Order: sequence, then C-alpha cells, then structure tokens
Amino acid sequence: MDPGEKPTRHPQCGKTTGLLRARELIRGSRSGAFGPGGANRVSNEIVILLTACGVLIVMGVLELILHRGRLKRIPIRIHVNGTRGKTSVTRLIAAGLREAGVRCVAKTTGTVPRFILPNGREVPVYRPGGPNVIEQKQAVTMAAAQRAEALVVECMALQPHLQWLSESRLVRATHGVITNARPDHLDVMGPTEEDVARALAGTVPVGGVFLTAERNHRAFFEQVAEDRGSRFHAAEDISQPLMPEDVRAFPYFEHQENIELALAACEEVGVDNETALRGMWRAKPDPGAMTEAEVEFFGRHIVFVNGFAANDPTSTRYIWEQSLRRHRELHRRIAVFNCRSDRADRSQQLARSYASWTQADEVVLLGSGQYIFARAAVKSGLDPTRLVFVDRTHPADVFEILLGLAESSALVMGLGNIAGPGLALAEYFANRGRDHARD
Repeated sequence: MDPGEKPTRHPQCGKTTGLLRARELIRGSRSGAFGPGGANRVSNEIVILLTACGVLIVMGVLELILHRGRLKRIPIRIHVNGTRGKTSVTRLIAAGLREAGVRCVAKTTGTVPRFILPNGREVPVYRPGGPNVIEQKQAVTMAAAQRAEALVVECMALQPHLQWLSESRLVRATHGVITNARPDHLDVMGPTEEDVARALAGTVPVGGVFLTAERNHRAFFEQVAEDRGSRFHAAEDISQPLMPEDVRAFPYFEHQENIELALAACEEVGVDNETALRGMWRAKPDPGAMTEAEVEFFGRHIVFVNGFAANDPTSTRYIWEQSLRRHRELHRRIAVFNCRSDRADRSQQLARSYASWTQADEVVLLGSGQYIFARAAVKSGLDPTRLVFVDRTHPADVFEILLGLAESSALVMGLGNIAGPGLALAEYFANRGRDHARD
C-alpha cells in the first residue's frame, strides 16, 4: 500500500465494532439499573406507586363511609326502575309525599334529567362527562344537604351489573319499585323479555319493601323479593280502588297502572290516597309525558298526541290504538316516528310491530334512522306509498308538512323517540294548542 493511500475498512470490521459498542452500552445500562444507584431509583418508584395506591384506597374507603353516613340520614329511600313509566312514577311518588308534608328530594333521568327539591322546584342534573350511574351518589348528597326525609330516585342504569351496583352500593333502597318489564333495550338487557325482567330484578332491595305493577312476570319478582327478604306489594293492592274520575282529573294523560303504583308506594310510607292524589294532580309532568294539543289553523283541526316517550312496541301500540278510539271523529290518521340511528334495534322492533297495528293514512319519518325503520316496516308488510321521509329538523318545517297531510282534520301522533326533533315538535304543538292559547 502506498504511503498516501488510506486503509480500506472491511465491512465486516464495521459490524463487529458496532456489536462491541452495543454490548458495552447494554452492560452499562444493566450496571446502572441494578447497581446501588439504579436499585435506589427503582425502589423509590415502587414506594411512590404503592403510596399513591394506598392514598386512593384510603380516599375510597373514606368516601364510602361518608356515603353510608348520608344514606343513614335519609330514612325513606325509594328506587324506581322498569321499562316504561319510571319518570312518571318517580314524579308522582315525590308529589304525593310532598303533599303530605314529607320533606322529599327526587331525581329523574327521563326526557330532561332533573333534581326536584322539597319545595317542588326543579334544577338540572349537571353532567360534565355525560350520563353516569355515579350520579346516584350525587342524588344522595343532594338529599342529605336538603335534610330530606325521603329520596325518590329513578334508576338510570341499563347494563344488568350496573343496575345491581346502583341499588346495592349507591341507593340501598328501603322501598324498591319496578313499573313493568317489556321488550326494550334488548341489545343490552335481552335478547328476550325474560332477560329484561332478570336485569331489572337487580334493583329489588334487601330487607325492604318491593312494589310492582308488572303482571306477566309477577311470579318471578315475587320469588326474587322473597329471596332477598323483602315484602311484596302489588300495585293494585291499595286501600281504596282508583276511580275513573281520579284518572281523568290529571291535566295530562297518565296510565292508571302508574298512578296505582305511586299510590301504593305512598301508602307504604304512611300517606293516605286522598292526600297523595291531591299532590299528584298538581305535579308538573315530565316533558315527555303523554299530552294532547288541539290546534286550529285556518280551518284545519289537528289533535297532536305526544307519545314519543313510549318507545317499546307494547306501550306504543297501546297508546296508538287508544288514541284512535278516543278521536274517531277525525278524518285522517298520521303516525310520526322519530327514528334514531343509534337506536337501530328499537326502530326495527317498532317497524315490525307497526305492520300489525291499525294502519295510519300517512307514516311520517323523522330523524337519522329513517331508512332503518322503513326497510323493516316494508319487509313486514307496510305499504311503502304511505311513507313520508322528512329531511328537515326545524319543528316549523315539520309542522308545515303535517298541515299539508292533515286536510280538514287529523290525529297526529308522535312515536318512537323523544330526543332531538321529537321533543322540539311536541313543544311546538303544545305552544300552539287551544289550552295554551287560552292560558
């Protein structure tokens, strides 16, 4: 090799050098981690981690102790569950107790989640991260702060294990109430109606009183109540039978079963029927309660029935057929289904069921899940020419479309879901109804 020529490195030599350096780095890191200094760092991290876990455990135990203490300060705790009517029954029970002078706080999770204070005033439920079963702890805190003698809380859980958790850990009811067990939310509690009943049974209290208006699964609920040491009370077993005029006295349509169940719960607490009914008649209904609005618009007579909140097939068919019988004099029948794409199973159930109902002259579809409903309904035998797809969401636009379909007079009934355009349309009709204008 010439004196000025640079030596040529063999590729293999470079690889060997790289491997040697890598080994030295590995040895250095090992000695740093497992040597005296590294061992100290690892042990410090473990101590910090264990300390943090210990602090969290202590805080959790302390919170549990405080929560149990708040529960003990509320002698009457009524936990309301069921497929349909939970919100109505919660409001009715609270109204009956308030009328009797019982200092009561209620929490509903219906169309618009609300706390109902002892003076009847309503305040919204604060939900920074969306609905969460931990809200029930917030309800207990609210009731304790208000020095309430009674807490009436609507169960908001759907998952069976969360229903059990809500009762056994958060509410620990003295009185458990289940309105009914019907085929709804089958994707979570199903697939059968019997599975729904089993899921709802998670809120049957231990060593308390259990009340229900459910008939089809009554034997099952009686067995569950017996297993948990709770006394069973059927809704219709009240001291005085409910008269037709008592039901008609409500300013909105209320199911007799809901009224009987609420009266039974009030009786268990020591409130007589007459007093409880006075309070219930004056109670403010949930925005999703079934109401009627009569609208006169340039010679056209429309009766709008808000049935949006009844979203299981059994309840929906019942109120549809009942409304048809009550308004036979109207010339046209229009069913308005508010369909949600995130409730596809509900839309399909309603569509398949609707095919066997008394048919409407027009089936108007709102919302994001219109085509889910339409496909299932047509497959089940619905005449597709009766379908009217509405791609507008403002209630004034929907109102104009319905006016065009109504002709001289019509029954227009909202069904399916109250959320979104359903509630907006119901409020639009209510604000233009005869009674509202008269007030």
